[in-house]
Amino acid sequence: MKKVIANIKKYKGYMLYSAKASLKGEVAGSHFNWLWWILDPFLFMLVYTFMSLVVFGKGEQYFPLFVFIGLNMYDFFSRTVTRSVRAVKRNKGVISKVYLPKYILVLTTMLVNGFKMCVAFLLVVIMIPVYRVPITWHVLEAVPIFITLILFTFGCSCIVLNIGVFFADLSNLITVFLRLVFYMSGIFYNILKRVPEPYNEVLLYGNPLAGLIQSARNCILYGQHPYYAMLGIWFVISVVLCIIGVRMINKYENTYVKVI
Repeated sequence: MKKVIANIKKYKGYMLYSAKASLKGEVAGSHFNWLWWILDPFLFMLVYTFMSLVVFGKGEQYFPLFVFIGLNMYDFFSRTVTRSVRAVKRNKGVISKVYLPKYILVLTTMLVNGFKMCVAFLLVVIMIPVYRVPITWHVLEAVPIFITLILFTFGCSCIVLNIGVFFADLSNLITVFLRLVFYMSGIFYNILKRVPEPYNEVLLYGNPLAGLIQSARNCILYGQHPYYAMLGIWFVISVVLCIIGVRMINKYENTYVKVI
């Protein structure tokens, strides 16, 4: 752990520069620039709101915000994991010339997607008074939720980064898997209400994204506590995944150049 922290401090300049360059590259030539980071989840929110309220006639209280929170958290996880699969091959020009701990590539991707998530969540701040959502102290309880999300994302991303170097088809499998996770995470429906018992609690506790998303909604929208039992379990699992992922990279990263 000390070595990881030391490397983060050592390469933080590279991480910030690379993240900044990536963010600039994404909006280069675009008329809306960084507004796309808000417009993208916002437009998806409108689509799912229309489908749920107009087509199916069902929805939750503060439904647009309900969907928007879920989409932002899921996008942060899915985009980071998806890009991490090919991170080594995408940066082979750099890592073939200089040594760089490969989990730094994951952290750089997380900086990019984390910044975009924060920008998008500004819309939540704007929409809260519009929908007259009561602000309670439970909002502060969202902090451990996002810490767990960050750790879980980092752990999973490190693992798929290592496997992706040796297994080229992993990116296709990850794409299919993430589609399944999307529909099982309750992005546009309430798992506890729409999924019959006892499967709803199995899905809520067994799928970390589902539990984290619903917990965030509880804190931000409904003035309720997060699911602390689920949060504690997945926090521990996330730490373990981080340790496994970093150790896998440290063990095999010297062979990456030969494979790519």
